[in-house]
Amino acid sequence: MSHPDTLKPSAAMPTSRYAWTVVALLFPVALLNYLDRQMIASMKVSVMRDIPSVGSEENWGHMLAQFKWVYAVFSPIGGYIADRFSKRYTICASLFVWSAITWWTGHVQTFDELLLARSLMGISEAFYIPAALALIADHHGMLTRSRAVSIHQMGIYCGVIVGGFAGYLADAPSLGWRFAFDITGLMGVLYAVPLLMLLKDKWRGGEVTIPAGVSTDQRATSRGFVRSLVDEVVKILRTLWTLFSNLSFILLVLYFTLPAIAAWVVRDWMPAILQKEFNISQGHAGVSAALYWQAAALVAAVGAGVLADRWMRRTDRGRIYVSALGMLLIVPALYSVGNAPSAGSFPLAIFGLILFGIGWGFFDCNNMPILSQVVGPNLRATGYGIMNFVSMMAGGIADWTFGIMRDRGVALNSIFTSFAGVCVLSTILVLLIRPRDTGENRSQASP
Repeated sequence: MSHPDTLKPSAAMPTSRYAWTVVALLFPVALLNYLDRQMIASMKVSVMRDIPSVGSEENWGHMLAQFKWVYAVFSPIGGYIADRFSKRYTICASLFVWSAITWWTGHVQTFDELLLARSLMGISEAFYIPAALALIADHHGMLTRSRAVSIHQMGIYCGVIVGGFAGYLADAPSLGWRFAFDITGLMGVLYAVPLLMLLKDKWRGGEVTIPAGVSTDQRATSRGFVRSLVDEVVKILRTLWTLFSNLSFILLVLYFTLPAIAAWVVRDWMPAILQKEFNISQGHAGVSAALYWQAAALVAAVGAGVLADRWMRRTDRGRIYVSALGMLLIVPALYSVGNAPSAGSFPLAIFGLILFGIGWGFFDCNNMPILSQVVGPNLRATGYGIMNFVSMMAGGIADWTFGIMRDRGVALNSIFTSFAGVCVLSTILVLLIRPRDTGENRSQASP
């Protein structure tokens, strides 16, 4: 007699070669997505020196938060558009627009212009991640999904690592921080063209995957654009009801959000923290803040993806258990990072960052696969967009609040110990999630 949680044979359908091609095509996009947003954290000193109107740590934190807040608002919109119409076009348009804005960021002269540029970048980047992860999930079955997502997330980690070296670029007299935005912006604009030609939406039975409830007429004439605004609003409300009446989805949103509060502070503020607390250069601080934990996350994500996919052969809670293990590693990591400055130990800070990266890799590569176990294929991008909305709103508040606390001298160990406690709660939340039949291999009912 088989284990009650063992996957059904239908979930083990063979993975096509193109499914891995999709991952390969999106890897550099994921890298640029996080490189373009991350490198400003490593160039903080140069940017503030070149744009004096930034003024204070609070204003810097406000700028970081502004990116997240607009990103948050537009993530569910981007996810819904990707689900309703085309993930391919959503991805390519997002890449082109945010890359053009990245180029413009290198030409701003005032804090208000910088704030506007980061806001527009937040809007345009918000459309990418939900669509990209949903497209990968569409092309990959239950037994390869964690590995596929983990490889995509490796692109993100590589982007943050490369962004960490931006401090050295900013310090170079012949180059500077503006050059970094110019070159990465142009790279993204150029890559969007071949990506549009090579990327494909998932086909099922001869038709692009689109939500049920859209008529043949609509598909043929307007590619999914509804005939009336009222009909579209009704569909949106039905989608939201389907998601928020699902307790496991709500638990996943909370689980996705709480650790991200700490992660955004680590990602955005750690270069400045290391520079100030250990009196090192901007370049050294930027590399130390990004390289160690992102490299650890990169390696861990690959191992976690393989482990999760294998564990899924024994129980449908395999990905949940792997993710929970990662969260437990993050708890002592945050405690170490927070207490390293008061202990005067730079090695302790690096140890904490490496441990944080390992835990983050286990956590990060399993969020979309777990989402795919609790909602149907036609709701994945929307669901992930909502997860991003809540997480980024909280991350923006954390960035701004952290800047205020730094101005007021609140101890780092107190802040990071609180973050560790939040991650303990997150571990409990993910273990409460219950996988369900999402219609993986049959037509999805209308939301």
